[in-house]
Amino acid sequence: MGREIVIASRNPGKIAEIHQILAGLGFSFRSLSDLPEAPCVEETGASYAENARLKAVAVAAFFGRRAIADDSGLEVDALGGRPGIRSARYGGPRATDEENNALLLRELEGVPEPRRTARYRAAVVLAAPDGRILAEAEGTCEGEIVRSPRGSAGFGYDPLFLVPGTGRTMAELGLEVKNRISHRAQALGRLREFLDRRFQEFY
Repeated sequence: MGREIVIASRNPGKIAEIHQILAGLGFSFRSLSDLPEAPCVEETGASYAENARLKAVAVAAFFGRRAIADDSGLEVDALGGRPGIRSARYGGPRATDEENNALLLRELEGVPEPRRTARYRAAVVLAAPDGRILAEAEGTCEGEIVRSPRGSAGFGYDPLFLVPGTGRTMAELGLEVKNRISHRAQALGRLREFLDRRFQEFY
């Protein structure tokens, strides 16, 4: 099995973040972008953690390699926590980031700044080929939703997500800063600690 870990994602932004945050641990990574035969796993879970487990377990079993999966979403208080676990499919199953962002802004029309609070949540899971969950972690990043997209870095709702205390959206902060403070960075940072502690077991 060696030290190869499969990233159970085809999202180039997520793959780049995982590569950067877990770099230097002595593991090699492949993603589903490199493995076109990978199964498509339906996200039928009721939480981010459940969806991440479904993806990690299925991909690990299929390839006979340990697999990392994440699930994440944006929760907007004025919308009762939507889009939540449906964040990637908010505007429909094939919606682009731009379409999702436009729908979010339409739904928040007329909502004043004090009520535009939101948070990003993420769950990451490391699974073994035999179905065992080796590690899982979660992260949260609080913020607000601005009135129009700002910035070109990042992906998803990053151009709309204002990070408190910075005056900038996640897409304006740049990847180096984002990969220190984001919800996914927090979760992956905890997973990195696990991998670092257990490194010898992964030979």
